[in-house]
Amino acid sequence: MHSIKAKILVIDDNIDICQLLERFLTKKGYEVRTTISGKDGLDLIKSNFYDLIFCDFKLRDMDGRDVLRKVREISPDTQVAIITGYADVKIAVEVIKNGAFDYVTKPLFPDEILNLIERALAKTAERQEGNSANQSASKTSPKNQKSGNPSYLKGSGKVSKRLYKEVDLVAPTQLSVIIYGESGAGKENIARTIHDQSERAGKPFVAIDCGALTKELAGSELWGHEKGSFTGATSDKPGQFELANGGTIFLDEISNLSYEIQVGLLRLVQERKLRKIGGTKDQPIDVRILVASNEDLRKSVQEGKFREDLYFRFNEFSITVPPLRERIGDIEAFAAHFLELSNEELGKKVFGFEQEVMDVFMEYHWPGNLREMRNVIRRATLLTDGNRMTLSALPPELVYARKFNFSDSQDNSEEKTPKKSSLNLKDAAAEAEAEVLRKVLEEVKYNRTQAAKKLGIDRKTLFNKMKQYEI
Repeated sequence: MHSIKAKILVIDDNIDICQLLERFLTKKGYEVRTTISGKDGLDLIKSNFYDLIFCDFKLRDMDGRDVLRKVREISPDTQVAIITGYADVKIAVEVIKNGAFDYVTKPLFPDEILNLIERALAKTAERQEGNSANQSASKTSPKNQKSGNPSYLKGSGKVSKRLYKEVDLVAPTQLSVIIYGESGAGKENIARTIHDQSERAGKPFVAIDCGALTKELAGSELWGHEKGSFTGATSDKPGQFELANGGTIFLDEISNLSYEIQVGLLRLVQERKLRKIGGTKDQPIDVRILVASNEDLRKSVQEGKFREDLYFRFNEFSITVPPLRERIGDIEAFAAHFLELSNEELGKKVFGFEQEVMDVFMEYHWPGNLREMRNVIRRATLLTDGNRMTLSALPPELVYARKFNFSDSQDNSEEKTPKKSSLNLKDAAAEAEAEVLRKVLEEVKYNRTQAAKKLGIDRKTLFNKMKQYEI
């Protein structure tokens, strides 16, 4: 728990949410500031350090992506959590890919907020400890990895078996590997498995999200810098390649690196030597490089976004991680695994799922893949009072999504795979939301006050949504 009073900033144009979080978190011992403007929030960040920022994705003057990008530039050590609606899960996955620590969905639950804060502060403490020790041990021990990684479950379905056959083949070699896959599909877990099954196991494994590196900070983060090399460089700093020396470095979303950084990376790959920013001497580096992308790097090369020579250096072997919707044979095992992790994390004792919950899991399209499933189960575990998870603990949009067009057959019946809906995600979310509204209104005999309370929204929002969906 936090031994020093942590500073938290809440940016939300809903003043009720600001006041609610301020009162609640202040009682819990945190120092809290709130603002309803993204611009005012950024001004506060420029003059004050905050350990954690809660930011609504849909502000009146800017959206969460803009705030997140500015925070990464102004205060890279500050964690950012995005507040959003569950129907915007695709947006939530995107902001996490771009550097957000996590996201919370409305309505907000106290235990979920506190749990997120403790995880965010713990991650910051680990990062600071690793930097001050000038070594990678604190970053590479299993207990310090992302909470989705402990005892990672491989899966035993046919699709997973094909995937890990390729992993087993390439892991013992020294080949560089490009790992393709959608956001949240588990690319970092595949990279970690390759490392753990190689001769470098037990040596450092360092994972870098290139999408979260700004152009100004990327060089310092990757190569390191020497004291006085630029304004603000008050001490020597080791880069991530130096910390990974002897082991493996994983560069996620590699296509986001700027051209200048790609040039430096090519030099490092070719010469196996590293020179810090502001340094005058090269130092030898022995690192196996694994990279990942959710888009075809060959296309990026053709479009002039990625250097062809660097692509060929990395493309000694490639692996494609299938999305969760194509690994239906593993859904039940993954769900049980994430339930076990959630019980341990939240101090709960939920022992299983009602069959109707598992039916929803099997039929849902999972646009956010494993990351989305983990978040759904964590949240549902928190909301479950008994020893088995029921439909009432799941987000309504997840439950009602099953009414859309799914099929039980694909891939020659190797595994059941949902058929893609003719609706896009935005349309599907809208229809699911409308269905939820109709169901709740029917249950309360169209009493708007009761319906708004049950839905966790105010009467004005309910009225606007009823008008939007012509209810």
